[in-house]
Amino acid sequence: MRSFFSLLLLLLIGSGVVAWDANRLLQAPLPLSQAEPLEIAPGSSLSTALSGLQARGIMQPPRLSLYLRLYARFTGVSGRIKAGEYELPPGLNPLDLLALLVEGKTRLHELRLTEGWTFAQAVKLMREHPAIRQTRPEATPEELMTAIGRAGVHPEGRLFPDTYRFPKGTTDIDFLRRAAEAMDKALAAEWEGREADLPYATPEEALTMASIIEKETGAAFERPQIGGVFVRRLRMGMRLQTDPTIIYGLGASFDGNIRKADLLADNPYNSYTRDGLPPSPICLPSRAAIHAALHPAPGNAIFFVSKGDGTHQFSDSLADHEAAVRRFQLGQP
Repeated sequence: MRSFFSLLLLLLIGSGVVAWDANRLLQAPLPLSQAEPLEIAPGSSLSTALSGLQARGIMQPPRLSLYLRLYARFTGVSGRIKAGEYELPPGLNPLDLLALLVEGKTRLHELRLTEGWTFAQAVKLMREHPAIRQTRPEATPEELMTAIGRAGVHPEGRLFPDTYRFPKGTTDIDFLRRAAEAMDKALAAEWEGREADLPYATPEEALTMASIIEKETGAAFERPQIGGVFVRRLRMGMRLQTDPTIIYGLGASFDGNIRKADLLADNPYNSYTRDGLPPSPICLPSRAAIHAALHPAPGNAIFFVSKGDGTHQFSDSLADHEAAVRRFQLGQP
């Protein structure tokens, strides 16, 4: 293609010197000592983009823009550049630049949704991201779920915690839809490979259990053990009695302390007063937590207490559990 361009310029201009000059400039690295941003607005032409680069001293000498426009026109790509935000790395030459714009290899931004976050925390972070275009800045969680095609679905736990990469201008709805679809895919795959005879009627119940496991886990390797405790409690008809559900039910009124009154105050998320699982997840569970909910570790433990180092002491009986509480929580021998 480059030899074609040399011949083309030679025929058009009638000068081998000009063709040689064009070839030399088009294949020489642009003066980029570091990566430089380039943003092309929708509807912008190649000429507009090159004029902007010329004004910034990147497309020099001025005749280089002419050479590149001619090359683009006679190779049929002049009108095929794509809008977006680009990053021009050192070493890039003009022909590489044109290929970058035609292929639409835009710069990608990142946003990390962390396991254990709530839907509200994830949405807040998304709304603060400068590269995401906000189309529903005041929408409620229920309205956002409707906008991504999940009307009537409780929003909690429905976004998959992961690092997402996307071009500038991605809308809030597109981002949320992508995260929700990722959770759908992960949950479906884990549900398909679940163990037999688990006390869940639906994948959604497993997702709720996974969210509790996520919030109770300090050391990742304990997820299956914690899952085993809660699965055994469900099978026995024993209440889950897990503090993270209390905290979730308290919402904004939680001040960092759980009081006896909180344990006694009945609400749908109080697992001390209600049997079975709460009505929805309480956070964004990781795939590892979902796996633990569907592959709980075998054993007899039905109690656990924090050791204060991120791990837990698991107990088979109430007497052993009370002894562990005295040791690890009260500092008694």
